[in-house]
Amino acid sequence: MLMNITVVGYWHAYPERGEATSGYLLEHGSTKLLLDCGSGVVSNVQKYIDLIDLNGVVLSHYHHDHFADIGPLQYAQIVNKGMGKRKKNFTIYAHQEDTASFNKLAYKDLVKSVAYNEREPLKIGPFAFNFFKTQHPVPCYAMKITCDGKQIVYTADSSYFAGLADFANGCDLVITECSGYSGDHVGQYGHMNSKDAAKLAVHSGVEKIILSHLPHHGNHEQLKREVEETFSGDVVLAKAGLVLEL
Repeated sequence: MLMNITVVGYWHAYPERGEATSGYLLEHGSTKLLLDCGSGVVSNVQKYIDLIDLNGVVLSHYHHDHFADIGPLQYAQIVNKGMGKRKKNFTIYAHQEDTASFNKLAYKDLVKSVAYNEREPLKIGPFAFNFFKTQHPVPCYAMKITCDGKQIVYTADSSYFAGLADFANGCDLVITECSGYSGDHVGQYGHMNSKDAAKLAVHSGVEKIILSHLPHHGNHEQLKREVEETFSGDVVLAKAGLVLEL
């Protein structure tokens, strides 16, 4: 059985018209999870799955472009329960370093919250998650997801540093943020540009990367070309509805 990941949203900061910021649908068999749940994700994920089939969300951090739609997801649990449609328990997995934000995740008796940390792997159905703290203005965690011998790393938000490449070493796919072009100095804000994404790919030894968390200016094809100047592997631009099977 394959592990599938669908790009629901990929925009940096805010969604372009009709689209979404960070959100990735991870599926294997009956287990279906969102990696992050930014603005527009609840609307757009319904193009690929019914909300009642979701098991939960794994959050990287509490910036709005990564968790803004948690509230609508909580409300969906109420509405679906009222209509007699709710059929799965729903859990949000997140770090506890921002206690106030974490404490808002659990909702009535419908949404459970579970804290993760770097020291212990987290098992969700067939998926084993490992977490690694990134370099970002607020606490944020990259994720390594292992299933049936395959590994995906999702960088979430981070500037480049060698430890992140080590964390991604040898995985099958990296979903990397790419918030700017080669001349954009986004590292000071805890983000990577195209040259940083290429460096991450080269030093992690990965064969395929998806460029996500994309900027609202310029031509995204240029991002791809700039990465390919250094990285000889497969470079894919994130777009809504993109499905990868591992």
